[in-house]
Amino acid sequence: MKIIILLLLAAIVVSLSSGLFFLTKKGEDNSSMLLRSLKIRVALSVALIVLLVLSFFFGWIPMPEVTAPSDAAPAG
Repeated sequence: MKIIILLLLAAIVVSLSSGLFFLTKKGEDNSSMLLRSLKIRVALSVALIVLLVLSFFFGWIPMPEVTAPSDAAPAG
């Protein structure tokens, strides 16, 4: 699961850098390539969020244990 998440994050960064490349490059076709890069980045981000939510829902990502602070040591 960690590998899939890391691969999605890497793909998002690659899409972001390609968008930056098309933004700075001069030419006629760059706006369509920039839009394609944005679409890919948004789709990958949505896929990552859905994967994380489903992983938490199905228990593939465990819920962290939260412990209450002890009253043994005064805070003051």
